[in-house]
Amino acid sequence: MIGYLHGRLVYKHPPNLLVDVNGVGYELEAPMSAIYDLPDEGETVSLFVHMLVREDAQLLFGFSELGQREIFRILLKVNGVGPKVGLAILSTLSTGELLQCIRNRNHAMLTRVPGIGKKTAERMILEMQDRLSLFQVDDGPELLDDDGTSDYRDAVSALIALGFKAIEAENAVAAVREKSGSRDELIKNALAWVSEK
Repeated sequence: MIGYLHGRLVYKHPPNLLVDVNGVGYELEAPMSAIYDLPDEGETVSLFVHMLVREDAQLLFGFSELGQREIFRILLKVNGVGPKVGLAILSTLSTGELLQCIRNRNHAMLTRVPGIGKKTAERMILEMQDRLSLFQVDDGPELLDDDGTSDYRDAVSALIALGFKAIEAENAVAAVREKSGSRDELIKNALAWVSEK
């Protein structure tokens, strides 16, 4: 099993990466949270790897932190959550945010992830609570429930739902974050920013 790669980053075309390790090119998929941590193409990169072996393929998934990989592995054990959905979850929520969603039984936040419906969110909370009870991670700022906001993540999810790629949505929202107030302003300003490019 491949658990770790250290080599030269040949290219990154989210969610796909190619890493050259001593002349051998490894193709991987990675969540946006990991891709943001990567250096420029041609630079040296280190990734924790999850290897998935199927009858028709051997797939590699790369993560910038060990905690990301461990949570990805826990996600794959949830009925109805495959690798694509697992990557979408880790692209939309940080590990700390995901842990808070599970601990606080925050269905609404989970359903904002593309590909996650109410039933899947409920199943995730039910199946992951025990598995995550011993998992230690920096939770970051406290998330608010439905009547509060995580405006940045909501705006990114809204743009993804409108058909933007995850990296395009993240870049657009990040570009207008400081001059926007509410979630609706973020979305409106992000759309305007994209149209001006």
